[in-house]
Amino acid sequence: MHVARALPGIQPERGPWLRIDEAYAAQMARRETLLRGQAGDVLFLDTRARPAAEELLTCVLAALPDLGFDVGAHSVQCPDGRVVPVDPANPMATLGRLCQNDFVLMEKRGDQHVLTAAVLCFPASWRLAEKAGKPLVDIHVPVADYTGDVARRVQRLFDGIQVGRPLWRFNQLWYQDPELYQPRSECEPRRVGAGLEDGPFYRSERQTLLRLPRSRAVVFAIHTYVLARADVPDLR
Repeated sequence: MHVARALPGIQPERGPWLRIDEAYAAQMARRETLLRGQAGDVLFLDTRARPAAEELLTCVLAALPDLGFDVGAHSVQCPDGRVVPVDPANPMATLGRLCQNDFVLMEKRGDQHVLTAAVLCFPASWRLAEKAGKPLVDIHVPVADYTGDVARRVQRLFDGIQVGRPLWRFNQLWYQDPELYQPRSECEPRRVGAGLEDGPFYRSERQTLLRLPRSRAVVFAIHTYVLARADVPDLR
């Protein structure tokens, strides 16, 4: 989760903070497989974070009708035809079955924001189990450019996010295959020569940051796009 890589690129969110696209059905099928078979790898909820997770689920449910979802009292019919039960006892899993986005909840504990809940089906070279319950500084181990100065800037950014004024940024990465589930341990060295222009598949994350009004938790919502190199407009 490389928030700091492009701090100058962070800008106000002018459109909807949740989006669906033509990859929705395929991405949701992959998410369903991961949530059924690897829930321990892709879900985390600190018991103290339950109010924030439930608030996030309520917020998402309120936004879904404008995106083509039919939201009922106890279930949601999704654009791909699936009917997803709304399970308040499992808010992060329910979110993972509704949206293409991954969601990470960061709550202020002492002087830092700590990762207190997440549904992370599409990690870009990090493992949820290694970051769960950790503050921002520890989450970014072993990112070499996450210096003390950058850490302070990111913490100020999180402190300054205002209710109703979400922010967004994007990153760009290259991978050897289009698989969306790309975990990598912080102890595993990066492949030699793996740079921005390396790999046949272009992966970009649209990362939205917003503050929940009641819990004051910061939501880190990640929408992942993957294209073959030949389909990236600037490289044709």
